Amino acid sequence: MITLSAWAQSFTVTGTVTSSDDGEPLAGATVRVKGKSVLTAADIDGNYSITVPGKEAVLEFTYIGYDAAERRVTKAGVVDVVMQPNADLLDEVVVIGYGSVRKSDLTGSVASVNADKLTKTPAASLSNALQGQVAGVTVNSLTGRPGAGAEVRIRGVGTVNGASPIYVVDGVIADDIDFLSPNDIEHIEVLKDASATAIYGARGANGVIIVTTKGGGFSTPTHITFNGYVGVQQRWKKLDVMNAK
Repeated sequence: MITLSAWAQSFTVTGTVTSSDDGEPLAGATVRVKGKSVLTAADIDGNYSITVPGKEAVLEFTYIGYDAAERRVTKAGVVDVVMQPNADLLDEVVVIGYGSVRKSDLTGSVASVNADKLTKTPAASLSNALQGQVAGVTVNSLTGRPGAGAEVRIRGVGTVNGASPIYVVDGVIADDIDFLSPNDIEHIEVLKDASATAIYGARGANGVIIVTTKGGGFSTPTHITFNGYVGVQQRWKKLDVMNAK
């Protein structure tokens, strides 16, 4: 009689899964043997332990909001993994106050205006360029004086003592936005209801207009453009009235 015996080889790998942002452990991160049905999850401290069948394998680490990571292992030991946040998840966000949320999670009333809509028609000021671009926002010229500022109201008049919204230009609160050119604007977001403006407190009771101006980038080549506009305003009919003399 001839007897043949074989032993399946396996080994155990342990380690910790952390975030590259703050070094905090990623509790619940999934650790899987690639191509196998063997998997485990990290505990509350980010620690994991998994038995790898065979002589070598590839461990795949996944976590919501982070890029997947892979590590090849050939023997028992400690394999610590630092995971990188997924930058693609930053798309389709809406700025609210000092933070941002995804559009699908937003419950407040927010409207966005892109730069191409602001420059589609010539306007003397940025306030005038907003006219007719956002539902619930009215822009009125109080006087006929050339260069005079416009009155902006969001969802009507909320108070008799100054119903103008506040303006946040690149994170800085300003009294108006007439000093900006529509050609310098990247996009504008208008916060119209209480839930969207709550972060600004009582100052945001009449609405908030957040302005983001254009900026350069490290990989963007230098590009210079010139846009000129000239307008003339005059009285339609001058009446010959009595003066002081």
